[in-house]
Amino acid sequence: MAAAGKKRSSLLAVVLFILLLSLLFAVGVKTLIAPSSDGIIEGSFLKKKVAVVRVEGVIADGRHVIKQLDKCAKDDSVKAIVLRIVSPGGGVAPSQEIHSAVRRANKKKPVIASMGAVAASGGYYIASACSKIVPDPGTITGSIGVIMMFSNTEKLMDKIGLGTIVLKSGKFKDTGSPHRPFTEEDRALMQNVVTDIYTQFITDVSRGRKIPLEDVRNLADGRIYTGKQAIENKLVDELGDMKKAVTLAGKMGGIEGEPETVEETREPNLWEYIFGNDGEVKLPTGLYMPSGVYFLWPAW
Repeated sequence: MAAAGKKRSSLLAVVLFILLLSLLFAVGVKTLIAPSSDGIIEGSFLKKKVAVVRVEGVIADGRHVIKQLDKCAKDDSVKAIVLRIVSPGGGVAPSQEIHSAVRRANKKKPVIASMGAVAASGGYYIASACSKIVPDPGTITGSIGVIMMFSNTEKLMDKIGLGTIVLKSGKFKDTGSPHRPFTEEDRALMQNVVTDIYTQFITDVSRGRKIPLEDVRNLADGRIYTGKQAIENKLVDELGDMKKAVTLAGKMGGIEGEPETVEETREPNLWEYIFGNDGEVKLPTGLYMPSGVYFLWPAW
């Protein structure tokens, strides 16, 4: 009888152990594959917070930042947002998408840009949509402009005896191809594209900063400014560090005293560590940039 009881107890222990292992395995797989949850928590007990959203590195995809901005804009516990920008800019379209998300959020609550070591070109473009911009005195900013880059390997291919056969529907279909000369017609066509996007850039800066368009145009020849120089040119509002930006955001959001901050605290899972937050493969910044059009400083 006692032996049978011990046997049942042992069997139960084995079953429980197997169930525990199964649970741990399921949690592990979910952690590996599924996106981690946000650290921004909604609830009445978190009233009057300042949310921090970060834009860091070359801007290649804005989905993760846009998701955070949209969530913070809807969250009643968040009274203001600090957009911490440490970026030399990047792709035109993702910069514009983040800019639009900042404008949406700014209609509901103050969004303050805090600039780190560099917030230039697309980084500044995003900041220009904020209620206020706070750089450090030595922040590298400005670089308002557009750059389009192409590589050409035609002479190299000729040298080693390689050629390309191209069938195309129109004479401009292979404009920018590395395998043929870049003609004056190509140059005129691409310059028109750059000029149009440049006009979009300075128009948005003029609107966001409330500076006459021609004044922005005079500042927007691609040059960089320090934070100190930028304030002299009305491209930013006041100098200060991240803490000052948070304090300003709290004041503008109606928070009395030192505001508490809330920020996404998640760690990337294995999938995201390898492929990025949105499943995109990340290339080392600065080593290679594909041909295309960018809000970017410097031009690699």
